[in-house]
Amino acid sequence: MTENLFDKIDRLEAGESLDRESYTALIEKRNEELAGYLFGKAAGMREKYYGNRIYIRGLIEFSNYCRNDCYYCGIRKGNRKAERYRLGREEILECCRKGYVLGFRTFVLQGGEDPWYTDDRIAELVRDIKKEHSDCAVTLSVGEKEREAYQKFFDAGADRYLLRHETVCEEHYRTLHPPSMSYAHRQECLRNLKDIGFQTGCGFMVGTPGQTAENLADELLFLKEFQPAMVGIGPFIPHRDTPFGTKAPGSAELTLYLLGLIRLLLPKVLLPATTALGTISDDGRERGILAGANVVMPNLSASLVQGKYELYDHKIYTGAENAAELELLRSRMKKIGCEVTVDRGDTKMYTR
Repeated sequence: MTENLFDKIDRLEAGESLDRESYTALIEKRNEELAGYLFGKAAGMREKYYGNRIYIRGLIEFSNYCRNDCYYCGIRKGNRKAERYRLGREEILECCRKGYVLGFRTFVLQGGEDPWYTDDRIAELVRDIKKEHSDCAVTLSVGEKEREAYQKFFDAGADRYLLRHETVCEEHYRTLHPPSMSYAHRQECLRNLKDIGFQTGCGFMVGTPGQTAENLADELLFLKEFQPAMVGIGPFIPHRDTPFGTKAPGSAELTLYLLGLIRLLLPKVLLPATTALGTISDDGRERGILAGANVVMPNLSASLVQGKYELYDHKIYTGAENAAELELLRSRMKKIGCEVTVDRGDTKMYTR
C-alpha cells in the first residue's frame, strides 16, 4: 500500500485529480518516508513557479472586537476576559507608512467582525491606504459580509480578501460555531468574493475537535474545485477561555503534510506558513516553507496590540516593525535557501 501512495503523490504532481478515497489514504497512512518524498515534490513545485522567492505581507490586526461567538476563538464575543482594543485610522495608516519604508508592498487588515468598523469606514480606510501607497496591494480579512459590502470594498481599491471557510462539512461546521452562524452563508460569501473579482483566499484549521481524515480529504477536493488564490491553514490551538479550551491541539506534522499536498494540488497558489504553525513549533514557519509554502505575514501592529489579538493560547508575535526585525526574518529565510522579496506578490493562479 505504501508504494501505491508514492504513486498517488506522483499523479498529483503530474496534475491528475485524486478522489476522496485516495486523499483519505494519503492522510491516514502517511509516514516519515512518504512525507519526505512529498515535501521534495512540493518544494520543487514551488520553485517551478515562484523560484526561491518568499512574499511578505504586513499584517495589521486592527480590532479584536467581534460580534461572533465561534467556540474555538479567543476573541469571541462571549469571552469576558479578553482585553478589547481598536486601532484608529491614523494608527493603521502609520503602520502602513512604516511598513512601506521597510519594503512591504502588501498590507493585510485583519480584525474581528467589529460593528464599529462599518462597511463605509472600512472602505474609506482602504481608499486612504491606496491614496498613500498606490503601488501596494490591500488585503482585507474582516469576516462575513453581504455582497454589497464586498463590492464597496472592491470599488474602494481592495485587491484581496481572506475568509477561512473553516470546514466544508456542514455537520462539522455546526460543532465549531453557534446556531446564529450559517454554513451556507459562509460558502455564499466565498462565491461572492470571487465573482466580484477579489483574489480570494480561503482555508481551514487542522485538528479541530471531531475532524476526520475524510473531512480533510473533502477540504482538498473543495480547494481543487474552488481554485482560490490563497489557502491559509494552520494547526488548531485551543484558547483557555473558550468552550474548546481543554481540547487537544492539532499537530504541526499533519499541517505540514497538508501544505505539501495543497502545493501539488494547486501549484500556483499563494500558501502562507502561518503564525499558528510558528506558535506550535519553533521552526514551524521555516518547515512550512520547505513543505511548499511561499508567504509569511510579519506583524506591523505588534507594539500597538501588545498581545491582545489572541485567537489562541501562546500566539507568537513575529513583528517586522523595524529594519532589524525584518533583517532577522531575511536571515532565517536565507538559511533555508530562500529570499524575502519586495513585491506585491500577486497570485499566479489565473495566469498561464
